[in-house]
Amino acid sequence: MMEEYLVTAVGYLRLVVEAIGAAVIGFGVLATTYRYVLTLLGLSDYTNNQVRLYLGRYLALGLEFQLGADILGTAVAPTLDDVILLGAIAAIRTVLNFFLSQELERERQQEAAARETSEQRPVPG
Repeated sequence: MMEEYLVTAVGYLRLVVEAIGAAVIGFGVLATTYRYVLTLLGLSDYTNNQVRLYLGRYLALGLEFQLGADILGTAVAPTLDDVILLGAIAAIRTVLNFFLSQELERERQQEAAARETSEQRPVPG
């Protein structure tokens, strides 16, 4: 009896965590689109790298929530097939997140180098 409640509770919790992950990604896409449109209209001066970094942060966080939901899904009475599927999903999402993090770090370093260069230039006059 108690095990059934636990399985049901974890199932609902998984849905909530999946929804949070989807909401994080959705919000990130909307917020990034807003920044990009402002740049296109000339109302802001975000670089393409800044826009990509902004979206990348939301994607990385959303992927973490999605992976957490997958882990919750197999946490209660998993079958061997469930564990194998979780392993495959976790591996794919981990690899995606790793490469996304690497790209974000590279973009951050390029942005910092560009800022340093622009700050060191003498002002004509």
